[in-house]
Amino acid sequence: MTSTTLPEPKRSALVVAGRRLSFLDFGGPGRPLLALHGHFADGRTFARLGWELGDSCRIIALDQRGHGLSDSAPDFSRTGYVEDAAATLAHLGIDGAVVLGHSLGGVNAYQLAARFPGLVDALIIEDIGAEVDDDLSFSLSWPHRAPTRTELLEELGPSASYLMTALREYPDGWGLAFDPKDMNASQQHLNGDHWNDWLAGDCPALLLRGSRSAVLSEEHAKDMAARRPDTRLMELPAGHTVHDTVPVEFVAAVSEFLGSL
Repeated sequence: MTSTTLPEPKRSALVVAGRRLSFLDFGGPGRPLLALHGHFADGRTFARLGWELGDSCRIIALDQRGHGLSDSAPDFSRTGYVEDAAATLAHLGIDGAVVLGHSLGGVNAYQLAARFPGLVDALIIEDIGAEVDDDLSFSLSWPHRAPTRTELLEELGPSASYLMTALREYPDGWGLAFDPKDMNASQQHLNGDHWNDWLAGDCPALLLRGSRSAVLSEEHAKDMAARRPDTRLMELPAGHTVHDTVPVEFVAAVSEFLGSL
């Protein structure tokens, strides 16, 4: 079904510990799929997936804490992210979902499966490992505000190309939909060894790696797939952001996996 025949996704929210968590609900009659984005992004990064699979599943794309239209939080801990995802499913009355996560969202997804196994029927993990060691401190140099959208894009330089959906107009000028200091705190909590969580779950899993990824090596991805039961590894011709670089192939891979469940 094409986007011209699909309704606009419904923007909804829930309140967790006094914080607003916003999400897009694409509706659809099929299996629920909770989609969790990576750092700097928001739920809209999975819009194409929502349109393309609207006939076969109900995609709920969460703006995670401190991203998009969701409020920031006192912390960006592993527990915090996972409990936000669990609260979203509980709010919607969903007790068994496919959970898809890219990068940050991928770790959140498999930790959700490990800590709340009854909530997760299957996993789709996009280009993130069971060991994470990255640095987002480069984002601290990004401008807080600029007088116009054009000037903000100029000041962001090469980074602008992957921040287009994060641009916002505020009363005091143009800025980003997140605080880079929050993103750095989040990454520091994300770094570490998460093998116990990756191996704790036994639901079916698809691990998608970009063949040119600088984040998830081929060796590490193969190790993840070999050590966890019922896990399939697939490589697509992309870098770290597979769903954005090769959207047609990404949708096909997700659709095929869902069809195998």
